[in-house]
Amino acid sequence: MDKPIGVMDSGVGGLTVAKEIIRQLPDEQIIYFGDLRRCPYGDRPLEEVRRYTVEVADHLVSRGVKMIVVACNTATAAALSDLDDRYDIPVIGVINPGARSAIQSSNNQDVIVLATNATVNSGAYRDAIHHINGGFKVTSLACPKFVPIVEELRYKDKVVVRVAIHQTLKGLLGTSADTVILGCTHYPLLAGEIHDFFGGRKNVIDSGYETAREVSSIMTYSKSHAAPGNSKTHVMIVNGDSSRFEYILGDWIPFIDYKIEEIDLEAY
Repeated sequence: MDKPIGVMDSGVGGLTVAKEIIRQLPDEQIIYFGDLRRCPYGDRPLEEVRRYTVEVADHLVSRGVKMIVVACNTATAAALSDLDDRYDIPVIGVINPGARSAIQSSNNQDVIVLATNATVNSGAYRDAIHHINGGFKVTSLACPKFVPIVEELRYKDKVVVRVAIHQTLKGLLGTSADTVILGCTHYPLLAGEIHDFFGGRKNVIDSGYETAREVSSIMTYSKSHAAPGNSKTHVMIVNGDSSRFEYILGDWIPFIDYKIEEIDLEAY
């Protein structure tokens, strides 16, 4: 089925998910929506995030996508069930795949969730893990310094990154948890430094990778893969100024053909 896959995020973080989908499913076209004008979502009330998420998803549906991937943990926590009820196409969030992977990875049933304020306050990861296995200990920590580091293009500045990680995570150094969930799709850009901060002693779960695996599985089951061999130009829709977005896109996924569209979502 040669319809595109819609991927949405509050900003650039969802590109970590899009990259993995493109890597695993090279014949698929992606329409990505970055809501930069209203980023970040993580410090907003969940009801406001829900409204923004529905607006963005409606725009993607108007573009004829065959699936929506909500590549934002905050948006997933706020609106996944609403989107699932609203559309007759598959809607995939990032929380359940990340939770399942953490359960599989952990040997001592003790995990840490690093996320935005809104995702932590929603309890979405804790609930998803306990729905599968109520015996797990789940420690959640909001990391408000992390998203701005990525959005402001400072994720390659090792000094800035290490200081922010130390200030945020120092209280977790003595924990027995053996697995860390990166509960925001911006955080994989800091994954190496987070792994090193814990001395390599904790498994670090990238929910974007796990989400891409789920997308592939669903499309295989539903036989909705695109025809192989055709050249794909991916569409990157930016609600706002695209300059920072294009820099990170070129740095993070330099191997794809794409076009960028700047829009004002309020006009639609």
